[in-house]
Amino acid sequence: MCGVSGPACWHDPLDDGLWERELPRAIRSPDTGWRLAAMNARTAPNIFVREGDGISTLVVEGDWTAMSIAGLSGHVLSPSNLSFSSDFGNLGRIDSAGALAILTLAPNAAFTADLPANLADLFALVGSAMADRDVPPIKTPPFHVRLGQKVYRAVQEIGASARFLGQLEVALMKSLAHPKRMRLIALASSIQKVGFDALPLIAIMTFFIGAVVALIGSDLLKTLGASELVVELVGISVLREFGVLIPAILLAGRSASTFAAQIGAMRMNQETQAMKVMGIDLFDALVVPRVLALLVIMPLLAIVAMLAGLAGGLVVSWGILDVSPTYFAERLSAAVDIRHFWVGMAKVPVLAIVIALAGCRHGLSVRGDVEDLGGRLTVAVVQALFAIILLDAAFAILFNVLEI
Repeated sequence: MCGVSGPACWHDPLDDGLWERELPRAIRSPDTGWRLAAMNARTAPNIFVREGDGISTLVVEGDWTAMSIAGLSGHVLSPSNLSFSSDFGNLGRIDSAGALAILTLAPNAAFTADLPANLADLFALVGSAMADRDVPPIKTPPFHVRLGQKVYRAVQEIGASARFLGQLEVALMKSLAHPKRMRLIALASSIQKVGFDALPLIAIMTFFIGAVVALIGSDLLKTLGASELVVELVGISVLREFGVLIPAILLAGRSASTFAAQIGAMRMNQETQAMKVMGIDLFDALVVPRVLALLVIMPLLAIVAMLAGLAGGLVVSWGILDVSPTYFAERLSAAVDIRHFWVGMAKVPVLAIVIALAGCRHGLSVRGDVEDLGGRLTVAVVQALFAIILLDAAFAILFNVLEI
């Protein structure tokens, strides 16, 4: 009977209350300990520890099959005595799923001396499946194999970048031949986000870099008795290297990741597929505006960085070496040739294309999940930074050979 004193029940609304079924529940009684009841009184799987006369008895009753234990839940049973017996007299049907449930609720069930032989074999089989097995160690490929794999992946990356660069060149030629293909709104938006938003940060960083170069150079040149050469040191280092390298590094971390994130998010939302269906060229809509934005704004950022770096060197020279701003400007124009400025500016278009290439290519390579998007962002920034440093070193060697 269902009610307060009886087991909890529920009525089938489609059966007009003609039959009742007991709900699964856990019963606690002083003489039986924890008792688990499930599904049906006649076939319900029950397991509990019976304590009496200093002896613990593990009692298992009912059917223990995959169907009958579907709603079973309970706590791990731990007998209070080290020596205990088992009672499987009222055990009905049992399969491997039931044996697994018994061993989960009563891990010591398989170690009772009076366990029936057939159950002992079943518990041994299930227990061996539960036991942790030694996982064979992963064989690390030899060094030459790993080196070859890395070289192969690097060659693949270079090939993919070369193909993307070729597609970019074709798209740029088409845009120059047909100016109506250019998306001016997207170009203006990219210039705003890439250039003007980064302008204060670039100016501040190059100002302090110029100041640091002047500070370190002044201490070194004082020991050599040539402190007046600090103007040449600041001018050449800022115009040839720092005025271009610092904006490029900042844009690699800022713009390359932004390009990859924007285009990658469009790939994840299947916006790029929709654009293809509508007949919109992805390079014209997504890549060309960003590349042109960097080509337009990076020379301006480089000039601002150069001016800020020279200003930082001027402040330190004025404060430490007592070099007046007038003398600093006169010596800068007299001792530092204008070719150093053009050497620095010659690097700008190449570095701008490299930054845009890394961000856009990896953005278009996103496969569609967030994990791949994060990985592509990281790779885009790392590759852009690596390419900037490598190209800057190549330019330095080239200009040294050409004696420029």
